This record gives sequence, C-alpha cells and structure tokens, in this order.
Amino acid sequence: MVIAATLCMAAPAQAQIYAWRDAAGNLVLSDQPKDPSAKTYSVPAAQSLRTTRAVTTIRATGATSYEDLIEEHANRQSLSPDLVRAVIQAESAFNQRARSIKGALGLMQLMPDTATRYGVLNAFNPSENIRAGAAYLRSLLDRYNDDETLALAAYNAGPHAVEKYGRTVPPYRETRNYVAKIKNTTGTAGRTPGTRVFKTLEIIDGQPIPRYSNKPADGAQRVRTADRR
Repeated sequence: MVIAATLCMAAPAQAQIYAWRDAAGNLVLSDQPKDPSAKTYSVPAAQSLRTTRAVTTIRATGATSYEDLIEEHANRQSLSPDLVRAVIQAESAFNQRARSIKGALGLMQLMPDTATRYGVLNAFNPSENIRAGAAYLRSLLDRYNDDETLALAAYNAGPHAVEKYGRTVPPYRETRNYVAKIKNTTGTAGRTPGTRVFKTLEIIDGQPIPRYSNKPADGAQRVRTADRR
C-alpha cells in the first residue's frame, strides 16, 4: 500500500482517529470525522503524541483494478464514472465477494432477481456485476427523469419504497445517509435534476428534420445526456 503523508502537529493524549473509505476505495485516516461512515478509534493515553507523518490516505490496491470496467460500463450507460465508483464504494467498499444479510452480492450488491434480469451468471465476477449494476442504475435514472437523488434512493431501498412515499426519498435513515454520502462524494449535492429530451424526425420536402422536446411523443427517441450537443 502507498501512504500519502504530510507533517502534522502534536496530538493530545486520549486523541481519536477517524477512518473511512472514499469513493476510490482509499482508506482515509483523519483527526476530524468528515464522513458519516467514519469509524472512531481511540489513541492510548500518553504524555504526548506526535507523528512525523500524518497518515491521511492509504490507497487500496484492489480499487484501482476495476477502473477500466467502471469507465467502460459507465460510458455504455451514459453515466458518470464517479457516480458508479461512489455506488460501489457505498455498497461494498470494492469487495467483489461482498454478500449482505439480505442476499445482495458483489461489488454493486446485486439482488438475485436483479442479477437474473440482467443476465448475470456469476454475481461475484466484477465484469458481470458492474455491467448489470450500471445498467440497473441507468434504468432507475430513466424511471425518475434523471433525478439522481430518487435513483439512488431506489437503488438502496428499492423502487417500491420510493413509489410508496410519493416518489420521494423514503424516511429511512440508512437510505437518506446513503444518498447524501454518494452525492457529497460525487459533488452533486443540491444539483437540480436533469431534464429529459426526446427527438422526433419530421419529413419536410423529403428531408428528415429533427425536432426536440421535453415531452415524449409517438415514435420519439430519448436523447441521453452524453449524446446531446
């Protein structure tokens, strides 16, 4: 592991260190709890405590091995790689063998029915898992008109829960923390949801003329963000 370090000041006895992993899977150690998932560790009492190097970031070598897959499937689904990366971090902390008590599997914690729907044969295979997870996330963004907040809430709690509460984030602490953590990580907290754009072709003098609208019509084609000019 590679340790990124800088000089730091002396810490008082009985100090606390907070640890969490960022969106890239890096282990972050700090004297400030800057992430809601941070775990607290007490430093044993001492006359004084000084580190010649403040341990700020330890890069997890496993996280970087998925970068190509994240980029590939994020691009295929017109998603931000940062968003996919943040979801993986929140779901499994880049543990490809992760299994939840509810049966969710792999890096993006696919439920068995979701894995089946997207043709996943081995949910612990990073390529299959990220492919299906990115496609599922894309479907949720389409369902909620590119509202990232609702899509993430549905990814965590299920679309049924989002619909149950009138297409709002369910009042579950876990879900609200999950959404806030990912949006803070990707820098999209407070951003206004995108607007859907649909394209139709109108034939004028034998020539197809594209027309764009925010309302779907018969034969209209959805224009994804990555395709807009």
